[in-house]
Amino acid sequence: MGFLYSQFLVTPSYPKQSFADQTAIVTGANVGLGLEAARHLARLGAAKVILGVRDVAAGEDAKKSIESSTGRPGVCEVWEVDLASYKSVLAFGERAAKLPRLDKAILNAGVATDKFQTAEGLERTITVNVVSTLLLGLLLLKKLKATRREVPSSEPKLSFVVSEVHGWVNFPEWKEDNILATISDPAKAKMNERYPLSKLLEVLLVQELAGRTRGKEVIINQINPGLCHSQLGRDAGWQLWLLKAVIARSTEVGSRTLVAGATAGMDSHGAYMTDGCVENTAFSPFVRSDEGYQARQKLWKEVSDIFEGIQPGIMQDLE
Repeated sequence: MGFLYSQFLVTPSYPKQSFADQTAIVTGANVGLGLEAARHLARLGAAKVILGVRDVAAGEDAKKSIESSTGRPGVCEVWEVDLASYKSVLAFGERAAKLPRLDKAILNAGVATDKFQTAEGLERTITVNVVSTLLLGLLLLKKLKATRREVPSSEPKLSFVVSEVHGWVNFPEWKEDNILATISDPAKAKMNERYPLSKLLEVLLVQELAGRTRGKEVIINQINPGLCHSQLGRDAGWQLWLLKAVIARSTEVGSRTLVAGATAGMDSHGAYMTDGCVENTAFSPFVRSDEGYQARQKLWKEVSDIFEGIQPGIMQDLE
């Protein structure tokens, strides 16, 4: 009922807060929610908006569209990042570390497909939506913390775009010895549930990341934009297309929730935001349960080991 109420009866507020002098990163910014969120940031005065994209040509088109519509030539930069490649994510993080400042990061890029493929030794959806997204968050967190120390007026935010569908799936695999290997086994993967499962894993891990980060340094929040018209799910089948046709928000309206995460206060640290507002009761019952906490700890250990294998010492910044 809450889902339908939001879709039909709630319209997130139009963003008005200034981003003057700030530098922001938005991934998945060449289309959909990411594109419209980046457009809002540019419209609201951001000094620099970095469009993190897999397709650079599409990113350049997005840059032209944003700068033309906002009358702000030169405000956008297009940076390549392919979340299916750890090497690409590391390169993006190294580039971001050289920025004079970084005030906001909205991690929006993701995939939704029912086709089984692998990337970096795991099922591709898990690599893109979960492991690489958290890895990128860790890499950017260091620069966001530095900005907070060096620019007292900055209020850094790290926002992860999640989804209410994290509560629409069961997760018995959390009891396995190796969770990620189990769900990446083609004989066991339930690809019709893969996107919701990836969002559940992301929610759990972002909770843990926020719990290990002081909000006074960087506020970390989770954004549920609702069901919106976007390119996400273009490979997911006709059922999602039909659902969107009936109840989806416009892309621009959905993007307002991403900007709300970038302007939210301390009460959003570690929290779940829906319709642009903090709503922690919208975490699924599993996420809020003792079993959910146990699953979170196991997942964190697994991804920590992966991250240390990719870049030794990366977890030290959270100690």
